[in-house]
Formats: sequence, C-alpha cells, structure tokens
Amino acid sequence: MAVDNDTEERGEFGSSLGFIMAAAGSAVGLGNIWRFPYLVGENGGGAFVFVYILCVLFIALPLLFNEIALGRKSGKNPIGAIRDTGGNKFWQLAGVLCVLVCFFVFSYYSVIAGWTVGYIITEIINVPVDFAEFVKTPLYVIPLTFIFILMTIFIVLGGVSGGIEKASKFLMPVLFIIIIFIAGRAVTLEGAGAGIEYYLKPDFSKINPAVILQALGQAFFSMSVGWGLMITFGSYLPKKSNIIQSAGWIAGMDTSVALLGGLMVFPALFALLPGKDPAAGPALVFDVLPKVFAAMPGGHIVGAFFFILLMVAALTSTISMLEVPVAYMIDDRKWGRRRATWTIGIAAMVLSVPSALSQIPGTFFANLHINFFGNRLEGFFGIMDFVFGTFAVIVICLMLALYTGWASKISEYADELKLGAPGFKGPFRIGWMFFVKWICPIVIILLILNMVGVFGTAQAA
Repeated sequence: MAVDNDTEERGEFGSSLGFIMAAAGSAVGLGNIWRFPYLVGENGGGAFVFVYILCVLFIALPLLFNEIALGRKSGKNPIGAIRDTGGNKFWQLAGVLCVLVCFFVFSYYSVIAGWTVGYIITEIINVPVDFAEFVKTPLYVIPLTFIFILMTIFIVLGGVSGGIEKASKFLMPVLFIIIIFIAGRAVTLEGAGAGIEYYLKPDFSKINPAVILQALGQAFFSMSVGWGLMITFGSYLPKKSNIIQSAGWIAGMDTSVALLGGLMVFPALFALLPGKDPAAGPALVFDVLPKVFAAMPGGHIVGAFFFILLMVAALTSTISMLEVPVAYMIDDRKWGRRRATWTIGIAAMVLSVPSALSQIPGTFFANLHINFFGNRLEGFFGIMDFVFGTFAVIVICLMLALYTGWASKISEYADELKLGAPGFKGPFRIGWMFFVKWICPIVIILLILNMVGVFGTAQAA
C-alpha cells in the first residue's frame, strides 16, 4: 500500500478550541456519567465527591500537564514520544502499554456503548426493557456493539482536523446541552432535595482509605491520564498553544460533567424511588434510571435524551482510544490512516465478542476467572476492565511520572509547558515539578501496593 504524505496522515489540530473539545471529549465518557454516580452511591455520597475533586486537582491535573507536554515536545504517539525524548526500551514499555490499553479498553467499552444504542431505541418506542435479560441476548448486544464501533471508525477515518476535531466541536456542546437539561429536570422534581443533600453534603466520617483509593482510581479513569490519549493529542498541538490553559479547561469540563452526572441521578432517584439504595453498583444507570424516567411525565423522551447523552459521551472517548493505536501505525509502521483505522477497528470488533458473551451466565467467557493478588477477577469483561482499564492505567501513570521526573530532565518539560503560557514560572513551575517528581509517584505507589494486598485485603480501584 502506498504511503500517503506523512504530515497529511498525522494531522494537526486547527485551533486550541478543537484540541480542548477533542481532549475533553476523550476525558468525558461513560466514566463520568455511568461510573461516577454508582461509585458515589457505593462510597458515601458527598464525602466521595469531596475527595474526588481533591484527587483531580492535586494528582490528575499535574499528570495531565505532564502527558500533554511529553506529546507536544516529541510530536509522536506514546511509544515514539518516549523513544524520541531519549527513553530506553524499559521506559518505552509505558508507551507500549498505552497502545495496548487503548485497544483493549476500546473493545469492551464499546459493548457498554452498544447497550446505550439499544436503550435509545427502547426509550423512544417506550418499551420497558429488563436490563439483566437484555445484556444476556447476544443477538441484540453484538450487532449494537458493531454499529457503535463503525461510528467510531468513520470519525477517525476523517483524520485529526477533519474527523476528530470537527466531530468533537459538535458532540461536546450537544453533550452539555442534554446533561444540563436532564439535571435541571431532576433537581426540580418534588422530593429532589434529599438526593441533592446526599450528593453534595459531605459526611466526613465516611472518608476512609478505601474511599480515597476509589476516588483516586476514578480520577485517573475519568481524566484519561495513563492512557496515552493526552500524549497523542498533545503531539497534534502547535507550539504556540497554551497547554496550561487548555488542560485547565479539559479538567474543568470533565469534572463538570461528572458533577452534573450525579445531579441527574441522585435527585431523581430520591424523588421518584424513595427507599431505593443508591449503592446499586454498575447497573444503576441501566437498571434504576429507566424506572426513574418511567415515573416522570413524558419520561421516555427524557430517557431517550439521557441515553443519547451516554452514547455521545462514549463516542467522544472511543474516538481517542482508536486514534492512539492508529497514530502508532501511522508514525512507526508508516501505514496510511485508512488501513490503520479499519485494521484496528475490525480487530476491536472481533475482541468485543468475548466481552459481550461474558454477560451470559454459564458460558466459557462468563466462567473465566483469575486471582490477582487476592482479587478474584471474574468473567472476560471483568478481567479486561481490571487488568487494562484500571491496573495498567495506574502503572502507566507511575512510569510516566518517573520517566519525566527522574529519567529525563523535568525542567525541559516545564519549558514545554511555558511555551504559550509565559506565566508558568516561579512557584507554579516549581510546584508542578515537585508534584510530578514526588507527590504523584508516592501516591500512585501507595495505590498499587494497596491493590496488590500489601495493606491487607486487596482493594480494586
């Protein structure tokens, strides 16, 4: 296959706004609207929200600066970024893990996204669906997953400016409009006050090491650090762009969507299903919320909008998950964008099938289990989510902080951050370097030690 022009294949963001929308889109996903509310419900409501915001500000945000600076300084995908800034084979493993994480998470994440496509249809035609039965029906779930992956492929085929940037500029405002509409409807329901209090009034007695670790793990998951997404998107940034300002917008938009996600769920839950346990786990959005919508006047319309919102949030994330391995194939293997996108997209379709089948009790993929330092991981989907969606991401965050903070000259990355942001000097510069060199690695090491059971029973983030 002929190699197209390198610059044309790689692409570049046409504007800072395009970068912010695309990067915020990669951060804003099911982690904010599906995962965040159920973790709040399982971890003490407002106390978890309080700890989560601190984790975003003091751990995830410095790491976000770190990854974008590494990407722009190198102009390469995660593997090339470390190699071209002087990293040896060991440090390049972090880049390899980034590419693998994005590919594997894309495959099973698309299964959940496929559920949202199905629920859009059932809400529009106003037909109640039993969630447990729905996910056990491969004739529904697998085609819906494939449809969603094809949507992602077609956007990435358009390239950085023509596909990803253009789609993000449209999808992100749509996402905010829908989420504000549904949250506004939820908080005005009679009896919503109890849900708002549960969600926003912290009970500090509920803060314990497990809650802190869950909040930290969610901050990594939600902000898309440790995935290589921000390295890849940073590599498409012009040198004049202000990384500090852009990263601030990304963090602000991501956190806003998570907080609004909770405002959609808990006021409506407490108002319409009083007595229902908010700790409903991963099924909270798909099992509990349709019942909430059904209790609203015109609820199936609100429900349809909600699941359109979920699908859009998922799509803004999967675009970037697919782009990371595609960028590697374009940069390092000299493939054309079309060949890289279709090859990786079809491979993800194939790998999504075991994740879909693992929701059916009694099947080979449902019965798979491994023991990970005392954590029993069950089902193909569950194993993939913990190994790639949680543990590997945290390991990558640690390796990247150690690489830029210790194996490289961190001052060079601080200089990169200063380009386009002349105010990044003095205490800001010193503070960021201190956090990346010391605070972030120490906190992440404690998190990993807890996950492998050093402090007692292993606790998954």
